[in-house]
Amino acid sequence: MTGAGAIRAVLFDVDDTLVDTRGAFRHALASVAVDYLDEGVDHEELVRFWREDRQGWYRAHTRGELTHREQRHRRANDLHEEFGGPFLDDAAYQRWDDAFERYFQEGWAAHPDALPALEALDALGVPYGGLSNARSDYQVTKLAACGLGRLPMLVGVDTLGFGKPDPRVFLHACERLGFAPAEVAYVGDEFDVDPLGARDAGLGLGVWIERPGAHRGDVDGLAGDGVPRDGLVRIDTLMELPGVLGL
Repeated sequence: MTGAGAIRAVLFDVDDTLVDTRGAFRHALASVAVDYLDEGVDHEELVRFWREDRQGWYRAHTRGELTHREQRHRRANDLHEEFGGPFLDDAAYQRWDDAFERYFQEGWAAHPDALPALEALDALGVPYGGLSNARSDYQVTKLAACGLGRLPMLVGVDTLGFGKPDPRVFLHACERLGFAPAEVAYVGDEFDVDPLGARDAGLGLGVWIERPGAHRGDVDGLAGDGVPRDGLVRIDTLMELPGVLGL
């Protein structure tokens, strides 16, 4: 059983859900590799290692334990240790990050199904907003650069000082959207952080968008494949949203 038929509003993750952040990371990492890593390093391996984040520095940031700069500095040194780059002290890291951030922003682009999905919700009169584990103002800039400025950012990791999957951030976003949690669906690409976290926080439906190169797979096959099951559903494209939401 599912509450999908009672869904009246939608919350969206941003990175790798609406925006092709994996592609932007690949561009940034391949670009800084020219100056810092051995020639011929596999760019797909770079982005895989970066996103895997074996030490969990980004998760520590979302729990409020590290600043954004601290987590990225540690991940940069982990990357260099793995692929033969120099150790980055504070000054060297700042130069690295200035270049990385410039290349990262050059790579920002919306997924092709993102704008059509938002337009479909607009046509149906369904309100929506953004909930992200990145800083709100940064995501506003990113969304605008990708042509998705119509999505209001409601909650970022800076709003409460911590992020998903803490239930409080989901509930705060529902409150700001103006709907009871049971009336809201949450759409995201990281299964444990996004749909599972949303479902466990009491939202009406957790929607897992499984894109190529997704972070983490369905935990124990919990999500219904295209058909909601126990408050969870898997989709391949955001254009499936109106159907799985029963709109």
